[in-house]
Amino acid sequence: MSFSRRNFLATAGALGAGVVSRAHAGNLVLPSLGAELLPPPKGKRVVVCGGGWGGLTVARYLRKLDPSVEVVLIERNPVFWSCPMSNKWLVDIVGTDLLVHDYLTVAKKFGYQFLQSEIVGIERDRKKVITGQGAIGYDYLVLAPGIRYQYEAWFGDDRKTINYTKANYPAAYIPSAEHITLKKKLHSFKGGDFVTVLPPPPHRCPPSPYERVCMMAWHLKQHKIPGRIVLLDPKPAPAPIGIGFKQAFDELYKDQVLYVPNATVKEVDPYNKQVKTAAGDFKFEDAILMAPHRAGDLVWMADLIGQDDKGQATGWADQHNVGLHSAKDPNVWIIGDAVGKASELFGWYPKSGHVANRLGRIAARQIVNRMQGKDFDKLLPDNLCYMFVNGSPIEAILVDFQYKFNAEGKIVQTVKEYHEHDVNLAKEDFVWFEGMAEDFLDRG
Repeated sequence: MSFSRRNFLATAGALGAGVVSRAHAGNLVLPSLGAELLPPPKGKRVVVCGGGWGGLTVARYLRKLDPSVEVVLIERNPVFWSCPMSNKWLVDIVGTDLLVHDYLTVAKKFGYQFLQSEIVGIERDRKKVITGQGAIGYDYLVLAPGIRYQYEAWFGDDRKTINYTKANYPAAYIPSAEHITLKKKLHSFKGGDFVTVLPPPPHRCPPSPYERVCMMAWHLKQHKIPGRIVLLDPKPAPAPIGIGFKQAFDELYKDQVLYVPNATVKEVDPYNKQVKTAAGDFKFEDAILMAPHRAGDLVWMADLIGQDDKGQATGWADQHNVGLHSAKDPNVWIIGDAVGKASELFGWYPKSGHVANRLGRIAARQIVNRMQGKDFDKLLPDNLCYMFVNGSPIEAILVDFQYKFNAEGKIVQTVKEYHEHDVNLAKEDFVWFEGMAEDFLDRG
């Protein structure tokens, strides 16, 4: 039995006493956490944990590549919410219907099963995923949990302050009610300094925080709100597409944006509305307090986090950089933002929806190859990031990442940046999103 399972049962006494014993509550019979939710599969079963861009993609392509495989997608949220394009949604450039989609409809369209449930344990030794509704056995497992916020880097084990910060100054980089909270805060903002704290790299979608600042600044400018966005960046300059974003800050939003480089966080005091950094101390009227990012909880639960040379947790999964299976367990694949370093030459793939989609496609191919007794294919992702810098006129910039193997077999990265604020790039952004969404969602 894995550590995560024992830990859950030891710490969740209230659940364990009632659920495991199939306790009756009136006419309600609660399921056992250990009870099998599904009958044994006729062939192979792949369980996909996480319904973001990566999880939805791998589920769709597994069924496309081998219709005989049974695919079960487990996601705790009832509907899909897209973080890509959400910065435009914050300022009403796009509507909610573009971002929100029904899991059941998508699963029916592509021929896999969808289960809405919380995952409370992963028993790799028994090849079982334990949910709040029962257990599901697997032949192969895909973990696509996205990221978690590491508030512990700021507050240690002070859960009161962590919860206060999450509730009052949400980062809104994980699909949840956080986005709705942030939008309400922005649209009710009357003035003052709206501080945005950027996490150190690697973090989810590197250029996205800069796009968000541009969209928020455009909102302040359009509505003549006497305030500014104070952007606290631990890096020495915006990156990637640094020139394009800096031009936007300096030319479009010189009265609405204060960009502060080298602002590594030293202390966060959410109660007194203050952030202390290496570049100075900043008071705020409101804030986006984004703690450092780490791999989502499921990778930690499965004990598949990598270690550095000193034996310390890296915070990210340890996976084969081409096959995408775990270095510890050949029956588990990890995709999306949770993956660790891809190459010693550049570090991490951008933690973006585009990359998650591409890794989902690749993982599906590698799993089918495994089932067919074949070696893994040497496939690599690509990445496009369109970022809005202006809302009137709607203009965007672009960064293009390409990957290939060099003569030594190492993965190399080529980056091309398009800094000019361009109306056509904004149009391309919508075309890109519709094409990506059609790949793993029901857009009919």
